Amino acid sequence: MSKSSFGQIYRRLSSKLLDLVVTPHVLGEVPSETPITTNAEQAPIQKVVCYVLQNHSRSNALVVDGETRRLKLQAALDPFQLAGHQEKTALLFLQHQDETNLVNPPPYAYPPRLLRLIEFLQKHPECDVELVPVTVLWGRSPDKEDSLFKLLFTDTWATPSKVKQLMNISLHGRQSYLEFHPAQSLQALIAEASEKHPNLSPATCITSQLNSYLDRQREVVLGPDLSDRRNVMHSLIKSEEVQDAIRKESVRSKISLIEAERRAIGFVNEIASDYSYSAVRFAEMALTRLWTQLYDGVEVHNFSMVRELAKDYQIVYTPCHRSHIDYLLLSYVIFRRGMMVPYIAAGDNLNLPFVGQLLRGGGAFFIRRSFRGNALYTAVFKEYLYSILSRNTPLEYFIEGGRSRTGRLLPPKTGMLAMTIHSHLRNGNKSKPIVFVPTYIGYERLMEGSTYVGEMQGKPKEAESIFGLVKALRKIERIFGKVHVNFGEPVFLNDLLKQHNAQDFRIEHNDDPIPPEISNVVNSSAVAILENINRAAVINPVSLLSLILLGTPKHTLDEEICIKQLDTYRNLLQALPYDARMQVTPLSGKEIIRYGLKLKLIKRVPHVLGDIIAIEDGQAVLLTYFRNNILHAFILPSLIAALVEHNGKISQKDLINVICTLYPFLKAELFLKWQDEELPEQINQYVTALAKAKLIDIDADGLLNSPVRNTEDHNQLAVLAAPVIHSLERYCMMLALITQRGPGNISTRQVEELSHLLGQRLSVLHEFNSPEFFDKALFQSFMKVLTQRGYISTNEDGGLIFDEEFRNIAKYANLVLDDATLQMLQHITSFTDEELKEALDALAAQNAKKRLKRKKK
Repeated sequence: MSKSSFGQIYRRLSSKLLDLVVTPHVLGEVPSETPITTNAEQAPIQKVVCYVLQNHSRSNALVVDGETRRLKLQAALDPFQLAGHQEKTALLFLQHQDETNLVNPPPYAYPPRLLRLIEFLQKHPECDVELVPVTVLWGRSPDKEDSLFKLLFTDTWATPSKVKQLMNISLHGRQSYLEFHPAQSLQALIAEASEKHPNLSPATCITSQLNSYLDRQREVVLGPDLSDRRNVMHSLIKSEEVQDAIRKESVRSKISLIEAERRAIGFVNEIASDYSYSAVRFAEMALTRLWTQLYDGVEVHNFSMVRELAKDYQIVYTPCHRSHIDYLLLSYVIFRRGMMVPYIAAGDNLNLPFVGQLLRGGGAFFIRRSFRGNALYTAVFKEYLYSILSRNTPLEYFIEGGRSRTGRLLPPKTGMLAMTIHSHLRNGNKSKPIVFVPTYIGYERLMEGSTYVGEMQGKPKEAESIFGLVKALRKIERIFGKVHVNFGEPVFLNDLLKQHNAQDFRIEHNDDPIPPEISNVVNSSAVAILENINRAAVINPVSLLSLILLGTPKHTLDEEICIKQLDTYRNLLQALPYDARMQVTPLSGKEIIRYGLKLKLIKRVPHVLGDIIAIEDGQAVLLTYFRNNILHAFILPSLIAALVEHNGKISQKDLINVICTLYPFLKAELFLKWQDEELPEQINQYVTALAKAKLIDIDADGLLNSPVRNTEDHNQLAVLAAPVIHSLERYCMMLALITQRGPGNISTRQVEELSHLLGQRLSVLHEFNSPEFFDKALFQSFMKVLTQRGYISTNEDGGLIFDEEFRNIAKYANLVLDDATLQMLQHITSFTDEELKEALDALAAQNAKKRLKRKKK
């Protein structure tokens, strides 16, 4: 029997044995067959495929061969021929093992097959070889931590021994991952090497380039080559920055250096993650069961973009924060798609016995809510964050700080963002550029829903804890529908640095102040992240139902009209999507209603003249949360509808003028994506779409007309107008409060506090059923925009000063709100000096009681 025949038999037998225990998961896109290509002006170019593995491994070669055969590609271990040149296999190892010299192998040897192919192609320009780099991983734990079992039996950055590889195969055969990367032309690589490095052999450049490329792909899945936690902690304490902070703490607190260092070690223990593959695998198994029991599915959108970004960028995931489930869900989604879970900044209130250690094992590190007055803790935390970024470890934190109780995005908390940018500038060009990945997470039922409603209606805020989640789980029905995770348009830090002329800034030390230009970058980054989260919103059946039914006076609609309204909204989004990344439910109006009934959020009331769809008892306030998830996508058409419906007819020019005046306040409140100069064109597009849907009519004079009252079209227009009304009522209330007191007679803080009290009262008296109506953050946002736009300023005593232009803003309310609402708002904001003092004193006493309760806790 010939040697080649014996080799084929050995390969087939080994492959069959391997197939019994190995089922690799193929990540990414599968390469297509590469045909012989021709060029009209040149002779045909003959091409063959050759797969590239980084380390010499027979088992990896067999896995690649098996998958290429299964996928009907060029088999990796079959011979190939190219214009008379023959090779035994279509596979090469970059780190070649010279089997003829096992005793004293050379320190480095080029792959013989690569050398032969380069030599052949240099003589035959009409031929080419498509090199397809391939990554094969057995398990995904980086070489870190102190577990002997993991160090022995999981894939790491080190090349495994034969014994370890056998254990990898037996233990991780079902957890093996294979990814084919985009093909690279060997002819192009040879030409590039000759041009850029004429003094080096092409083999040197090509091998180095392919090794670096495969290292980057490996890092995407395994994460960087990390040290164990003990070594990380040791390096932190011994770093120059922390040692300097320890010396200052010793002087400041009048303690010994040993005691100051002990404090620093305590802070590191309090903060640092303890990433563990076994913890991540345990969490994956447990969460798979949990999602299966709770949800009808977890749908993920636009993840392929993240995989591509991870190859060249330091990823910082910045999701919205809706539930305690968020961080579990996002890590689960990332891990299941073959990438390293990020290190997650978690509030120290979650650092509970046992629970805290589990979270640390999954990549969580803990951060105090406030660093104020603790310079040593600040130095230790900044150095820890710097160490994470220096190792190109993926990072995650919630840009809003805490969970949203209203369903809207909260104003950004920029502390972590500022420290991230600070650390990056300190790191200079040593690490990858940073990209923020805004991520939208959308639910159809919330575990903490009843808790949120209670808190927004005035009940004391419950501490964020795992126990609170367990408590919520016991109360709520186990019907949660689907969950959507949508990865939004990335925000590149370098681009923002250039926009603010800050690309050349460098920071030497952790305690260096942040210059104004970098502060501007931080603020711009925060707003861009939130806007891009909203761009990636998912319009699910529950949010659409909520938007429509809450826009009716009694939260009810005739079923047929409700179906038409749902279909109209879906058609509007499809004809004029808020953003290309936004996802819209594929369900029709009828299917959406069936879905809402299944989730027990709505009910059907039978009636002889036609069934009625109504919100289930006790669900109206909760459904405002889901309406607010998508409010931004409908706010502009809603404002157009409100202006046309209230006025009966309006010119397009007046419509644009009013909207352009009000838009900055809505933009700040809802983190809308359009710039001021884009508005007229966007308004015109929405007008055209609404006219096409027959919700408005454009007459021969170009006036926009509302449909005749009490018709079906008019009712649809009125429902569409409803979402923007509460925002306008809130603006009008604050404007009335300021103008009623007169210039210089009320401060910004007084306006915000009084507006909060009035909002609570209006919500109760007029059944707004919208807890965010009196959300303090919204009043603060409105006052901030008034100041930025120059409508108001403050005098030396802190009183608000305004002129006639400010009064003109309030006049626009007449074009949207009815007379009864305007009179009610004018009445409720009228205070005498005595009444104002009494209200503010009562509010101060109430706040003092709350602070005292918090201290006792």
